[in-house]
Amino acid sequence: MQLALYEKYDLRLPRYTSYPTAPHFHAGVNGDVFEGWLGDLDPDQPLSLYLHVPYCQEMCWFCGCNTKITKHYKPVAGYVDALVGEIQSTLSKLPEGKKFSVSHIHFGGGSPTIMKADDLRAIMTTIRARLDILDDAEIAVEMDPRTAKIDFMDAMIEFGFNRASIGIQDFNETVQRAVNRIQSMELVSDVITNLRDRGITGINVDLMYGLPFQTLETLRETVDQTVSLRPDRLSVFGYAHVPWMKKHQQLIPTEALPNTQERWAQYEEIQNRLAMHGYVAIGLDHFAHEADSMAIALKNGKLHRNFQGYTTDRAEALIGFGPSAISSLPQGYAQNDPALARWQRNVEDGKCAIEKGVALSASDKLRREIINELMCNLTVDLDVVCAQFGTSADRFAPELERISAMSADNIVEVNGNNISLTETGRPLVRAVCAAFDTYLDPAHGRHSQAV
Repeated sequence: MQLALYEKYDLRLPRYTSYPTAPHFHAGVNGDVFEGWLGDLDPDQPLSLYLHVPYCQEMCWFCGCNTKITKHYKPVAGYVDALVGEIQSTLSKLPEGKKFSVSHIHFGGGSPTIMKADDLRAIMTTIRARLDILDDAEIAVEMDPRTAKIDFMDAMIEFGFNRASIGIQDFNETVQRAVNRIQSMELVSDVITNLRDRGITGINVDLMYGLPFQTLETLRETVDQTVSLRPDRLSVFGYAHVPWMKKHQQLIPTEALPNTQERWAQYEEIQNRLAMHGYVAIGLDHFAHEADSMAIALKNGKLHRNFQGYTTDRAEALIGFGPSAISSLPQGYAQNDPALARWQRNVEDGKCAIEKGVALSASDKLRREIINELMCNLTVDLDVVCAQFGTSADRFAPELERISAMSADNIVEVNGNNISLTETGRPLVRAVCAAFDTYLDPAHGRHSQAV
């Protein structure tokens, strides 16, 4: 029965890290608009920063990120100089008079660990000079264990980093070779030990299912090996095979990819295995120790979702730096040019690198809140949310009618204007969110599968 439901609702759907989602951004939001939005921000509200590092030493064939491969340091050094320039230019557009504070800083990529320790120091020194980093700020970096160096970790300590996200994906050698991501359990363990020895105790890890040659047995082994490393949080993503968008994915042997039934079984196996090890399920694809701040945020109804996935970050303004980085401000979303060369030229010429975005209407903000509640808490009370926006839940009668069919399939339980996902429906939460998405055209979308 569950397989039948999976096949019925396994549509090409957004991951809803924003609403409206990125395919609906447009050129009407440009650098001038973005600068105006920055100038209207409230200095009493903390900022969140995302810094994109679009370089790796080697391409992982499953990768869907915006990154380039380089074996040389020169382009990385030039990029860091441009990134520092963008930080200085962008932050100069903030209102004068009071120094802004920062509650979250996240380095992603690509592989931020391709940078040298002094690169990290240069970036963080620039941020510190212009912003106050709060004492309890979460400062995190995504780390490729194959390029994570000791001196880089020492620089992390200098600037108060307290969380690291380690890409594991799978420990099975056959799977690793099929996706060109070869790294040993011993290597990953050494990196985590070195981080903890330096006082960086917040450890996230990434796992994937749906990869070529994965089996239930190899996945169990990978989960058990991963749990032995005692991570605080785990992100578990289904591989999205989109070779029409990411040409390097054509190198993955498609005949070795799991079918629909096998993907479903893999998802359930990981869920059950992590539950057995005592991890709390967070939304669609995250897990955390019961004492972790993310699990506590879930319990207290304060979990949030942004472009990094599930987060405890509640800052109203997130500013993105680097090519393809997206800023989420109270007025709307703005995305930097994803083309590295164009982004770098604009920054070096003193121009804003925004390529597109979308301004948020009152309806967008309302629907975003509903979708966020569903994605984070797997439940939403339309009466409560609508009251916050000064409107009535009656406006969602058509959406409730569509969702009633899911209720018949035991995907959701509907009680008046309250919608709650069942455990059966948890992996299909994006299909429920899609009922509130007025921009979505599933017939022509190229999003990833629902599970």
